[in-house]
Amino acid sequence: MCSFKDCTILLTFIYTLLLSTTATASDVCSSSNSKSEISIVHIYGKCSPFNAPKPSSSWVNTVLDMASRDQQRLAYLSSLAGLKPTKVPVASGQNALNIGNYVARVKVGTPGQLMFMVLDISNDAAWIPCTGCTQCTSTIFSPNGSSTYVPLDCSMPECIQVHGLSCPASGTGKCLFNKSYGGDSSFSATLSYDSIGLGNDAIPNYAFGCINEVSGKSVPPQGLLGLGRGPLSLLSQTGSLYSGIFSYCLPSFKSYYFSGSLKLGPLGQPKNIQTTPLLKNPHRPSLYYVNLTGINVGRVSVPIAPELLAFDPNTGAGTIIDSGTVITRFAQPVYTAIRDEFRNQTTGPFSSLGAFDTCFAATNEDIAPSITFRFTGLDLVLPMENSLIHSSAGTTVCLAMAASPNNVNSAVNVIANLQQQNLRIMFDVANSRLGIARELCN
Repeated sequence: MCSFKDCTILLTFIYTLLLSTTATASDVCSSSNSKSEISIVHIYGKCSPFNAPKPSSSWVNTVLDMASRDQQRLAYLSSLAGLKPTKVPVASGQNALNIGNYVARVKVGTPGQLMFMVLDISNDAAWIPCTGCTQCTSTIFSPNGSSTYVPLDCSMPECIQVHGLSCPASGTGKCLFNKSYGGDSSFSATLSYDSIGLGNDAIPNYAFGCINEVSGKSVPPQGLLGLGRGPLSLLSQTGSLYSGIFSYCLPSFKSYYFSGSLKLGPLGQPKNIQTTPLLKNPHRPSLYYVNLTGINVGRVSVPIAPELLAFDPNTGAGTIIDSGTVITRFAQPVYTAIRDEFRNQTTGPFSSLGAFDTCFAATNEDIAPSITFRFTGLDLVLPMENSLIHSSAGTTVCLAMAASPNNVNSAVNVIANLQQQNLRIMFDVANSRLGIARELCN
């Protein structure tokens, strides 16, 4: 037994510790970023302004709800891969994105105004809803509140890179453009300059689209930050600041707080990391192609015709890494071969659940084989949480991959964000390589 005085001191200490712990938990969402490092959260995380209402209270149904948008996303990525050379447009490809799965805190203007922007590595440009925007539904950026905001004139070279341009035939005017979006949506914007804050870095004169009007419900409500390889992307606009290098660690969809991170520049990147060459499609150089040479299920090398995986810049065939697609998709013959071998090594019976066609009793999960993606110079053995997904009741588990829909370019394979969770994915564009290392983002 402790004395009254000692007990009082002990209780005071415990109370103070509890207050400190509570304060720490509540401050997670407002914690500052370190230099050139930005926190990432899933759109349904506690720190996201888009966390309610969730599409479903069920974890697996939440994933399936998000994956229901994959078909539009895949159609867009496939169309990009086969396009002829063209100028990179502002808001390139976002007509199929809907809402992205991961967002980051970005400060725009001087002083900085906080925006939760969607990360997209298959898009180049950034765009943000601005004051006066018709039909915008979330936080908007106020150009009048920024001392460094400048709308671009039609004479600026960046202006000719946007599609849907609306400039006068003669004379000068603001660089206005219109963009269709998501099949049922569109937006109009002014190409503009302003400072953006990423972690502790302030990047002046960053070109982005300042959205004036939105029609439809598919536009990400607080804008998008493009991390592609084109001339209006973050890497291109930051020049030597980040040396053409960034990496991210995507937290699990079940992670509630800001637990992932986007690291910009060479500092702080993993020292010991396996890499594979980044390939470049000259018809659409923004996409991150890699050379997937084969797939193992357990110890078995799945028999796949080489031409089904081969990179072909003329047709856009091959494999890309994407942050906006939820479930990894393969060309139908590739997926069928993977699925059949997986079933051969797993105990059925098998059933379907949404996009997943290989579901089985969770009691048989212990014998389920691992899946390995074999890239040039790099073998990625997927953690079990990246290759299997459990039903909300925990009684059923499914292979978390699928075949590409029939109405898209079946030659494009997409490594999606569910398979990238809790991995550090490094994009070294300057040296044309992609690195992967294990890291717990949660």
